[in-house]
Amino acid sequence: MFFVLNKQKIYTYLVSVVTVVLLICIASNLSNNGGNTVPTSSTNQKLLPIYSVQTSEKKVAFTMNCAWNADDIDSILKTLEKNKVKITFFMVGDWIEKFPEAAKKIHEAGHEIASHSNTHPHVNNLSYEENIEEIEKCNDKIESITGKRTQIYRAPYGEYNNTVIQAAQDKGYYTIQWSLDTLDYTGLTNEQMWARLEEKIKPGDIILSHNGTEHTADSLDSILKNIKNKGLEVVPVSELIYLDNYTIDNNGTQCRK
Repeated sequence: MFFVLNKQKIYTYLVSVVTVVLLICIASNLSNNGGNTVPTSSTNQKLLPIYSVQTSEKKVAFTMNCAWNADDIDSILKTLEKNKVKITFFMVGDWIEKFPEAAKKIHEAGHEIASHSNTHPHVNNLSYEENIEEIEKCNDKIESITGKRTQIYRAPYGEYNNTVIQAAQDKGYYTIQWSLDTLDYTGLTNEQMWARLEEKIKPGDIILSHNGTEHTADSLDSILKNIKNKGLEVVPVSELIYLDNYTIDNNGTQCRK
């Protein structure tokens, strides 16, 4: 009787040990193979666009959003040529459709054309698929003008969330924000716009402006000269950002790995 009782205890103990070992193995396997595990902080990380670039080169990117009219494009292009400067124009697809000749002039002048969505919606309200559609339809129109597709994208209104950034990344786009804003669309004068930039501007900055405003065209010559007087070269976005081997820190600064 004593022997039988001990056998039962030993059997029960072995079953318990085997069960625990099996549970540990299953948990380990799920963790290693991407099973239904609880997401870690890294999977919930907020994705960021590029606000600026960490660089030792004395360069800044000047960008201009095109979403309204095209009345000042000839004047803007003349000023850019006079200052021997190339910049990035972020165009809305609808704007290209309305003003194809203006888009062609910009391209023929050697400036970079990038996507600013197709219809300028509030992209944070769109699904992943709708975000891709907005970017790609605009790029189709850019390709019809330039003969090539862009990899540079700026979301309308400066909006973004993980869906917006992920959609762009999955299609091979670099999402570009800005570190300095001229606020030209508010009607600021040349002096007021430069006052916003003068003490802050540094290498790696990305500057935001818009065509179709009250003072952008007549202020551009002075702003570009003031930037150059700071010892900085004005370049398109694609000549400032890193195309590979980079990280983006918590401030949106793109850094070389």
